[in-house]
Amino acid sequence: MQKESQTYKIAPAERLASVSEYYFSKKLKEVAQMNAEGKDVISLGIGSPDMPPSKETIETLCNNAHDPNGHGYQPYVGIPELRKGFAAWYQRWYGVELNPNTEIQPLIGSKEGILHVTLAFVNPGEQVLVPNPGYPTYTSLSKILGAEVISYDLKEEDGWMPDFEALEKMDLSRVKLMWTNYPNMPTGANATPELYERLVDFARRKNIVIVNDNPYSFILNEKPISILSVPGAKECCIEFNSMSKSHNMPGWRIGMLASNAEFVQWILKVKSNIDSGMFRAMQLAAATALEAEADWYEGNNHNYRGRRHLAGEIMKTLGCTYDENQVGMFLWGKIPASCKDVEELTEKVLHEARVFITPGFIFGSNGARYIRISLCCKDAKLAEALERIKKLS
Repeated sequence: MQKESQTYKIAPAERLASVSEYYFSKKLKEVAQMNAEGKDVISLGIGSPDMPPSKETIETLCNNAHDPNGHGYQPYVGIPELRKGFAAWYQRWYGVELNPNTEIQPLIGSKEGILHVTLAFVNPGEQVLVPNPGYPTYTSLSKILGAEVISYDLKEEDGWMPDFEALEKMDLSRVKLMWTNYPNMPTGANATPELYERLVDFARRKNIVIVNDNPYSFILNEKPISILSVPGAKECCIEFNSMSKSHNMPGWRIGMLASNAEFVQWILKVKSNIDSGMFRAMQLAAATALEAEADWYEGNNHNYRGRRHLAGEIMKTLGCTYDENQVGMFLWGKIPASCKDVEELTEKVLHEARVFITPGFIFGSNGARYIRISLCCKDAKLAEALERIKKLS
């Protein structure tokens, strides 16, 4: 006689109670369902570059994928060619000298780096400073790992820069890391040498590690700079960079971090217990991508400038205001006073104009009156989105 099957009541780990599914993970399911129903949604949501890497990058990938000896496990520290490529790139464009053997760690994207750095530096119950508004993963991964998140304000009236006077008044005795992201996402505020100098001084005086996430410095930005260009920054700072935005390689999942050799070694201790090296052909191709000349970046930015104009027209049509000096691959705008709620606006645009625009509240409470438009969309689609939005009642 067959027994009735039992239902086992397995509970998830308690850490899941502190976070929800990533906003874009949920929202893109809804958009996919709308598309499956034939509604043809134009997505101006995520920052996933739609242009290809350089021709030489693709050729290097294809040629090396045929190597019968190139399919095995790769070093946890990345292959020498890629580390040297990152070091040369930092020297050429940022004026920063890095030892490719000890001061660079390739990553499977910056998101992975957020996990590894937090594990390497922060004990459960210790604190991390996270910008508001800011990249949601700084907060969610910190919570998953048992850190206490302390928000610090970025406000439009301050140019979306940290309020150092307010930071000085805070109890920072339990703070281990401070996350910064310049050029800033979502606001488009650009980095300045003065900002980086103040951050390094703050970190050294308060015995805090600054982690600067720097993937947008080549997008609509005339002068890329690095926090590591500040004298003494390597002693107290870690910088992330990424091939995703700067070289049109988001699906490749290739990034890096740079810092002093001791910090890099601590992070490697974590990383080597979690994952392995990336496919060799991809690493060689990434090293080729890093050799791009100025005209390749300018070609990218020529496209982004045209898209930026169309995104600005969408902002104006919605009654939103924005700063013309923004950099990066998004446009951040403030909704009109007549609009009661940002999600009310973005849901109306989604369901009536069939255009997906990101509401700023997902980046923190200081984004509650803002929207973000991605420039990772072909001109024709952006122009169509503009026409659809113009027809809204």
